[in-house]
Amino acid sequence: MSSPSGSDGPASPVGRRPSRSKRGKLRNGTFIIPGTGERVRRQITLRNPANFDGPAPTYSRGSGGPILPLRRTFSQAGTFRTAVDNTVDASKELWEWLKTPTAKGILKCSLAYLLGSAATFLPPLANFLGRQDGKHIVATITVYFHPARSAGSMEEAALLGFGAFLYATLVGISSMATSVFFETQLDLIELGFALVLITFCGGGLGFIGWFKQKYNAPLVNVSCSLASLAIITILTKETAIQTGVFSNDKIVQVMKMVVMGILATSAVSLLVWPVSARTELRETMIKVTDSFGDMLTMITHGFLSGSETDLRSASFNKAQGRYKSVFTQLTKNLREAKFEHYVLGTEEEYRLEANLVYCMQRLAQSIGGLRSAATTQFTLLKESPDFGTPSVAGTTRTSPQVLGGSVASTFTGRHDRFAVLTAIEEASEEGSGTEDHETESIQTRSRLERQGTETSVTSTGLPTARTPSEIFSRFILHLGPSMKSLAYTLSKILQELPFGDGPEYHIIINDHFQSSLTDAVKLYSNARAEALKELYKSKELDKDRPEKVEADFEEVAASCGHFSFSLQDFANGMQTYLSILEGLKEVTEKHNRSWNWLQFWKRSKDQLTQPPTEDPEQERLIEQQEGPQVPKDIPELVLERRNARKWRAAEQGHDSTGDFYHRLLRIIRVLERDDVRFAVKVGIGAAIYAVFAFIPYTRPFYQHWRGEWGLLSYMLVCAMTIGASNTTGWARFIGTFIGAVIAVIVWVVCQGNPFALAFLGWVVSLLCFYIIIEKGKGPFGRFIMLTYNLSCLYAYSLSIKDGDGDDDEGGVTPIITEIVLHRVVAVLAGVVWGMIITRVIWPISARQKFKDGLSLLWLRMGLIWKRDPLSTLLEGESQNAYMNLREEFALQRYVLQLDTLRSAASSEFELRGPFPSRQYGRIMESTNKMLDAFHAMNVVIQKDPHASEGETLLLKYTAEERADLCSRISHLFQVLASSLKLEFPLNDTLPGISNSRDRLLAKIFQYRKNSAGGNEEDSTSVAKDEDYEMLYAYTLVTGQLAEEIRKVEREVEELFGVLDEDMLMLQ
Repeated sequence: MSSPSGSDGPASPVGRRPSRSKRGKLRNGTFIIPGTGERVRRQITLRNPANFDGPAPTYSRGSGGPILPLRRTFSQAGTFRTAVDNTVDASKELWEWLKTPTAKGILKCSLAYLLGSAATFLPPLANFLGRQDGKHIVATITVYFHPARSAGSMEEAALLGFGAFLYATLVGISSMATSVFFETQLDLIELGFALVLITFCGGGLGFIGWFKQKYNAPLVNVSCSLASLAIITILTKETAIQTGVFSNDKIVQVMKMVVMGILATSAVSLLVWPVSARTELRETMIKVTDSFGDMLTMITHGFLSGSETDLRSASFNKAQGRYKSVFTQLTKNLREAKFEHYVLGTEEEYRLEANLVYCMQRLAQSIGGLRSAATTQFTLLKESPDFGTPSVAGTTRTSPQVLGGSVASTFTGRHDRFAVLTAIEEASEEGSGTEDHETESIQTRSRLERQGTETSVTSTGLPTARTPSEIFSRFILHLGPSMKSLAYTLSKILQELPFGDGPEYHIIINDHFQSSLTDAVKLYSNARAEALKELYKSKELDKDRPEKVEADFEEVAASCGHFSFSLQDFANGMQTYLSILEGLKEVTEKHNRSWNWLQFWKRSKDQLTQPPTEDPEQERLIEQQEGPQVPKDIPELVLERRNARKWRAAEQGHDSTGDFYHRLLRIIRVLERDDVRFAVKVGIGAAIYAVFAFIPYTRPFYQHWRGEWGLLSYMLVCAMTIGASNTTGWARFIGTFIGAVIAVIVWVVCQGNPFALAFLGWVVSLLCFYIIIEKGKGPFGRFIMLTYNLSCLYAYSLSIKDGDGDDDEGGVTPIITEIVLHRVVAVLAGVVWGMIITRVIWPISARQKFKDGLSLLWLRMGLIWKRDPLSTLLEGESQNAYMNLREEFALQRYVLQLDTLRSAASSEFELRGPFPSRQYGRIMESTNKMLDAFHAMNVVIQKDPHASEGETLLLKYTAEERADLCSRISHLFQVLASSLKLEFPLNDTLPGISNSRDRLLAKIFQYRKNSAGGNEEDSTSVAKDEDYEMLYAYTLVTGQLAEEIRKVEREVEELFGVLDEDMLMLQ
């Protein structure tokens, strides 16, 4: 692979001349200095040592060195001195690590745990909680709702924690009231037990399972765990319900523990190294804009150079990886900042910040469109057509002065796969002196003056462009300077936006930014129109070219036009971004506060009167499904089909029988939902497991082996899919085993000393919170800590006679091994029971759900493309819109759900072998790229949803070819979906897209040729150059779809094979 410089590889004779470097420079362009609004005309470069790396490894800005420290060298001499030096170095590294946010978060969590464990070790706090055991739950709450989170997230955690307590209290009081009523009034305590088991145990815990799957958020999960713990303790461990006596002792104790635990963790979160989600949101925005600037300059430079080197460089991959990791934090920080804004009364600031985040999402999609267009250019440049090369080379040698060296070397017949277009070689900004600039400016002006005559340079002086490389060079010769100037202006603005230095991160907007960007976009827009016009004039319109060659020419023009349009679209998005930022600055400076969100009755009235909006920023952060309720894994895409299939027959009948069937169908439809089935089976499993706590003969066994902890483990293990249940169950069991071992060691070492137990518990919490925060394995770390609390802290409560008289585990001299054994056996029983219920009652396989969901997504994509996106621009041509914003965001969210299912499927074990996660990962990657292409088409359509007269002529002229191409794409989506759904091999003779696409490109070329050769007196009947943009974008998108569909076909063939005669033997 050659480098971006044109000196590598075989150079032409013209290119080896000493003056080649000066002629190879891209001519100067007028660019806008964003900070002052000044127009400057001189040589600039998009190269930045921080962004473009060479053969030697480089590091990102501000890193100062390699990420990993170099390996220390040890010598045999001076061992003591070496040990001292290493100790000092390790201490310095530890001290530096302690300054990081991760280390601070771990220390905060361990401090909150130490405060929570004080409820067990400090006599005043222990007496405040009463004589009952279970005081270790305070420490458990500090683990569940740890303080290593922002203030907004802490507010949400407190709300969810108190909500979990209120729900558990409601279930507990209702169950005790039921038991007391059947015991005292009816003398049917057994019937009361059955009602408690079915309604409050099964129904209450089943609702928790449904709620956890409904919202599927980390804080919601731990809140559900807390509610399950409280309900299980009240229903199965306490004797009030079994004896028919109303007792609120446990309820009061749980309330106290919840309040103490949340107060402890909230105090640490808000007082010790406090973290603001609003500040983190602004930090994330700064990182995102920096990534935008880096990727924009590298993509633009790659397009100008015609080389993939920049986009394949480590710097680009690093910038892209940094952007992806930071962008996932953007939505999370926005959601947490919402709670802070609502509490502080700055709702308007949140609304504008949400609009800002949405605008950044659109900018990210525009960056993806730029990269897609640049990739298309690289693909075209790799093609090496055999026509016209000798004649072009000969023409080039006869007129080197006319070409000025800019495009000469591209006409020499050189077809290196990774050749660089020498028309746009860049000289360093510092290396070009004033004299060189003046000389080049004079040459450029004289050349432009010659182009201003009746016959332009491109049509007379320059030879006819015949190869993709020549057409690109001709295009860049005209638009390259303006494109480079606009990218330079945008990158400079992105470097300074959107906020100042921390910790305040005040909004800083240069007053000249908006006007500078407007001028830059105006200059670029005019230059783009002229460049496209010159490009079209330069193409030879003879009738001897084959259809394939005509298609290549149109495809090259499409790539040039689409990239230039995407860059202009990004600039327009930046203008919107600046406008929103200015509005946010004004609102911030006013310091107005309002708490309108408390007036919920007004908001409900407004929602009833206002029509539904398609603005994604108006959607709630916790997604609520409106309209017909369907399973979470079945998208809204099939609502109409389901309704038509199930309701059409019922709606035809109006008699009593029809009404009965109508209601019956409604009930069946609700029971068909996977989330309802999941809640029902969780409730059934919980009721069956808890029945042993209500039978007099089995209750002692249940209490001895701590069945309540097995039931809690069952609730934690139960998941929607088999794979997710396996993953959680394994983490639960291993975490419990490790926690049990640690508990035994700590208790043996401390011998019941509260100070030693508190200190070693703090050390254990450091290790567990390192697993939770640094490693991101929350359930695993929580299970270790929970088992430690259940063992060590519980044992200490027994040792000071602060329990319920559990003498079976040693009483005041607790036997730690017995305590640990009971916990491990109970947890293992709960895990096994959860796996059995998940597999036996309405099993949901993540493998099958993933395949069904992916097949459904492909079918939906095929239907979207079958509409023919461009036909929606013509009135009366299509009854359906192409794709609105809500549908686009729904598809993107659905892809995320499929990725979650794919991860869960990897944990499912089947006899036919492991789940091919890598192959499906590549299929999902191609699917994401196809959705990006869908978005690119959507952006072009939304730019102007009404076709002009010229566009209407073009669309009608190419209607037949577009219909054939859309049908072909839709057909392939359907074939792939069927093969995946049935796990059936593909036919090796599937129809391709390239031929239909080439026919469309040739039809476009034919229309242009007929228009150029016909009578142009009636200019209104001929499409203008800008009218071709829509079709050019369409052809590029179909080309990307064709490439990704081919990749998916190869992956499906690798998974299921190719259809042959041996597979269909008739017997």
